[in-house]
Amino acid sequence: MLVRSAEVGPEAGVDRPQAHRGRVVVQAWIASRGLIAAVALIIAIVDHRSLTDLVSNWDVQHFVRLAEDGYFAEPDNILMAFFPGLPVLLSLFAQFGAPMAVSGVIISTLCSAVAAAALFRLGGPWAAVAWLFAPTAVFTTVPYTESLFCAAAFWAWERARSDRWLAAAVLASIACTVRVSGVFLVGALLVMIISDRTDWQIKIKRAGLMLIPAAVIAGFVSYLYLLTGSWTAWYHAQSTGWVRGLTWPWDSFKNTIPAIVPGAYADHPWWAAVFRGEVISMAVGLGVTVWCLVVSIRARRSPRREIAEGRGLWGEASWVGIQVVAFSLSYWFFSVNRATLLWFPLWIMIGRWAGWRPEPRLGRIAHRSVVGLAFALEIVLMIWWSWLYFTGHWAS
Repeated sequence: MLVRSAEVGPEAGVDRPQAHRGRVVVQAWIASRGLIAAVALIIAIVDHRSLTDLVSNWDVQHFVRLAEDGYFAEPDNILMAFFPGLPVLLSLFAQFGAPMAVSGVIISTLCSAVAAAALFRLGGPWAAVAWLFAPTAVFTTVPYTESLFCAAAFWAWERARSDRWLAAAVLASIACTVRVSGVFLVGALLVMIISDRTDWQIKIKRAGLMLIPAAVIAGFVSYLYLLTGSWTAWYHAQSTGWVRGLTWPWDSFKNTIPAIVPGAYADHPWWAAVFRGEVISMAVGLGVTVWCLVVSIRARRSPRREIAEGRGLWGEASWVGIQVVAFSLSYWFFSVNRATLLWFPLWIMIGRWAGWRPEPRLGRIAHRSVVGLAFALEIVLMIWWSWLYFTGHWAS
């Protein structure tokens, strides 16, 4: 079962001193960032490329253009698919002479530490370690939005779980400047509020605070309307630039199948592998959603006082579930691999599993062996995904 931040401790499968657990997370942050940097350095030496060039692939170029020249800097207004949070930070750093690629790496790397700290609070050290070594962790070190969003969103959730709702609303507002996922975050926080066992006056007060991040979303949509005269400018940019037109889930799945079969994209041999990852990520997201719902139903029916009075995981289920639904409504499964970085319930579940200690000695040995193999596989995938990105291959 997932736990609240206040419940992380011996009963969560963690019995080491707090300071030692914190050091484990710090060491994992240094090791994971160092490993990704080592991949980039080796490629830079072998291919005679600058490190700035290596980190500037794919969406990074859009973020830089947006930071330099605004939303009309590219044809078809596709830059309107991006929220302004990261580009604004990049432009601020540029005022002091810092190259945007370099400042983007600094922002992402530091924010990954902030996000890991929130995961440590929410689910213990192994949740943070699993997230830091995630297969797509390279996107938490390059000028993408994942680290910045996770830093704000994870702490917003932690503050909400700790009944610090004003802080949660402010942090959610920051998240809403970074990605459209902020809309889902606000929705999930509202589900948490509604499902909490408090009186309606408290619920209404907390829900009222969610108007703060909602106003940020409304402000961005209104800004795009003033620029284009269209209330759907963001959606149009997504559809134009990334084939994200509204599609029924079964059609989206059917459209993805040809991309995963052996021999697909003969000129780009790694594309099919990444698309297979998209399908797996969708399945994982669905599994996490179902698990959170099952835990919530069990908690509501439990006769045990300490469980029955808990909040359940309705908010967590909605946070992952609504994203799975959103990705299933696209033309095909796309960018889901990166989205797993946002699914903190997934990493908490993995952390709980890694910290579990079976009673029989042989069972404990077998469990530790499986955890070790899983962690080794995670590192291999992280290295491979880093290679994909740094060499310019499509990496989701």
